[in-house]
Amino acid sequence: MAPHDAATAPTEPTAPGYDPAAEVVDLCRDLIRFDTSNYGEAEGPGERKAAEHVATLLDEVGISSEVIEGFDGRTNVVARWGGNGSAESRAKGALLVHGHLDVVPAAAEDWQVHPFSGEVQDGYVWGRGAVDMKDFDAMLLSSVRARARAGVVPDREMVLCFTADEEAGGHRGAEVLIEQHRHLFEGCTEAVGEVGGFSTTVRGRRVYLIEAAEKGMAWMRLTARGRAGHGSMINDDNAVTRLAAAVARVGAYEWPVRLTPTMEVCLAAVGELAGVEATPENAPGLIEEFGPAARMLGAVIRNVASPTQLEAGYKVNVIPTEATAHMDGRFLPGFEDEFFATMADLLGEGVEMDFVSHQQPWESPYEGDTVRAMHRSLMAEDPDALVAPYLMSAGTDAKHFRKLGLQSYGFAPLRLPADLDFTALFHGVDERVPVDALEFGARVLDRFLGDA
Repeated sequence: MAPHDAATAPTEPTAPGYDPAAEVVDLCRDLIRFDTSNYGEAEGPGERKAAEHVATLLDEVGISSEVIEGFDGRTNVVARWGGNGSAESRAKGALLVHGHLDVVPAAAEDWQVHPFSGEVQDGYVWGRGAVDMKDFDAMLLSSVRARARAGVVPDREMVLCFTADEEAGGHRGAEVLIEQHRHLFEGCTEAVGEVGGFSTTVRGRRVYLIEAAEKGMAWMRLTARGRAGHGSMINDDNAVTRLAAAVARVGAYEWPVRLTPTMEVCLAAVGELAGVEATPENAPGLIEEFGPAARMLGAVIRNVASPTQLEAGYKVNVIPTEATAHMDGRFLPGFEDEFFATMADLLGEGVEMDFVSHQQPWESPYEGDTVRAMHRSLMAEDPDALVAPYLMSAGTDAKHFRKLGLQSYGFAPLRLPADLDFTALFHGVDERVPVDALEFGARVLDRFLGDA
């Protein structure tokens, strides 16, 4: 990526009273107050009330939208907006900007504030979804509403999409949209969504990480079968023993370091700050330079399989016929075959594997006008920072939208305090986002929408 050229930095529209960050805090608080907890399968209150609220916010500034339910209560909102009809705009194609409305559950008794209060305290907006990802939804809505009111429509056509069910794999949200309503995305060539553009601090320097790749996902169900019997007797065909041994082997396995093109670029930037050349051998050490963010980034230089659930038996003195376990497997782009071959060796004979969810990894080229627009937008608000791509350890709706042939990126910009353990807030207790980071993000995202 070429160095930032200040002369090409995007500028905000200058209409009277124009402020893309004016509403962002209130919009984020309001969205958090809708309990859209997703417990998996069809469980939870759904997203309908939040989706209707978003549709109303768009309608208030003259943007019509479609509210779509593929499953009862699992509600999506899609709107098409912008574009000047020029040959240049048509050549770029439309940009899909997507965020999800559902959140993971939260136990109120564990929190300092109620997780669905949207309370502002100590300079933060608190609540479930504050970082995953109602903050981005609020940034997008704040910018779009400001532009629509000022009559400053982006030159590039945009598809604004707010989805259901992302936290359970998107099967009742983004997957429904691309399978049953693909026409809504006609002309889209690129997509921008969550978990990118946030800052981390390396050796006193802010580094903004843009998601340019994502691990594949294999939520696996393991089943071992054996001979039932009385717990007091010797049994050499015990399903629990067989399964437990397999789970222990996977849990103890140290996966080798594998660098994808995205992480080679990312670690080269960190290596430059640290004064060393990035290699697979020193990659783990360079990851540690990211401080608390190393928790997440340490998982993107290797495949990972984490045992998460165990179930067997119905009585203490009965050896059961069957034992099951669940594992969360994440594999790097280009290393799926290695991942599953290793899993087969570790599980051994007598343990069957099937999928709860199996989604492919992806990696987008870190180049082109849209990537340059992200760089310019961040640098206009934080000129001394560095910007680099990274690979995301978890999954997003990008996995579904990639099936439309789109290049995808994660860009939900936040300028964060150096001492904030940001990655721990994803799905964590006391999830919160700094007020000034929200306002910063709205300004950056607004610049990006005008420049992309």
